[in-house]
Amino acid sequence: MAKSKMIFIGLCLVLVVLIVWRYCLIESRIKNYQLGKYNDSEEEIVLIGKVIKEPDVRETNTKLTIEASERILITVSRYPEYKYGDELEIIGKLETPTIFDDFNYRNYLKKDGIYSVIYYPQIELLKTRGWASGFYGGILDFKDKFRQGIYRFLSPPQSEILGAMILGDKNRMSQELKEKLNIAGVRHITAVSGLHVLILSGILMSLFLFLGFWRGQAFYISMIIIWLFIVLTGLQASGVRAGIMASLFLIGRKLGRQSFSWRGIIIAAGIMLVINPMLLFYDVGFQLSFLAASGIISLGSILKKWLKWDILVMTVSAYVFTLPILIYNFGQVSLIGLLANLLIVPFVYWIMILGFIFVLIGLFWQSLAWFLSIPVWLLLTYIIKLVDLFSQPWLAKNIENIHWFWLVLLYLFLTVFVYHLKSREKLDKWT
Repeated sequence: MAKSKMIFIGLCLVLVVLIVWRYCLIESRIKNYQLGKYNDSEEEIVLIGKVIKEPDVRETNTKLTIEASERILITVSRYPEYKYGDELEIIGKLETPTIFDDFNYRNYLKKDGIYSVIYYPQIELLKTRGWASGFYGGILDFKDKFRQGIYRFLSPPQSEILGAMILGDKNRMSQELKEKLNIAGVRHITAVSGLHVLILSGILMSLFLFLGFWRGQAFYISMIIIWLFIVLTGLQASGVRAGIMASLFLIGRKLGRQSFSWRGIIIAAGIMLVINPMLLFYDVGFQLSFLAASGIISLGSILKKWLKWDILVMTVSAYVFTLPILIYNFGQVSLIGLLANLLIVPFVYWIMILGFIFVLIGLFWQSLAWFLSIPVWLLLTYIIKLVDLFSQPWLAKNIENIHWFWLVLLYLFLTVFVYHLKSREKLDKWT
């Protein structure tokens, strides 16, 4: 066995041990969670804490992540607005996050270390963060200017979709639009996930190679653009993870070594799980990132025989590997999901690139930005019309209460199937 393979296996074993250790450590912290004893009581408590994440603004309310003696999530009205870094006095009743029939909200918050919520408490603003709030505060201020630019040049629903694509503002979309995207099987286009960023990185790399750049130049330019995009989303945890996955994928393409891509992504996933092992079970974005990368790496070379365009290869590869986990988590499958993805996804990344350019230019040259926004509006309108067409209720099938055993079995089948295709591909080369 090669020395590098032995080192890789040893590193994986170390990561597994660390992941188990971290999981046990977090579970013990949950048992010692002090605020939990006040959950679901009639007693109001007084907390003083800071807003430690970008406020999650939605249609009818805003979610604020607060670091007090421990971390909690509060739901407030959209107005008055609060910002990252604001110090608040909060008076309200702590509750245990609800487990809904189709969504385990408690586990969803558990991955972020949140075990208590407060709905519409009394709030007093003690201190605003001001403008001198450090690097992250500056990023959020710039992001807000970018958001204003999108809504200046585009109206809903086009502005809502573009805001979700390049800023991660998926919760600002209307509920009706979300449901239509779900039925059509393309809700993922509005998420900052590994699926998104991996395909975007692949397109950028292919585009710069096509334009005549050397492989090294294409790699560095693509990396810079990807991380500018991640910063623009506000350095959301899902975005950072997607950026790491995409970076390792690009390194593999730069070196021309598929094995490096595999090993790099496995190690990256392992490190992320050491930091937060709850991602494996409770974060769909993490699951999609890893599965999308796996699909692109393992199926990509096989599908290139039939699909000549890289964007189609990556779209189909990622779709095949992420479909089972999407069905398992959301209990719904679009009967024309693959067709919808093939017709929509190739344009998504051009929308992201052109949208980023026109909004950036709009910060200092509005007339040119308005002109450049026209093709973006046309592409977004094309997507909206297709989503309207593909979001008829009869085009989606509900598949509820799938046991995890069938999910594991399906991925085992996929693994064996891909291994068989790879073996035949190698055999064909030798004959």
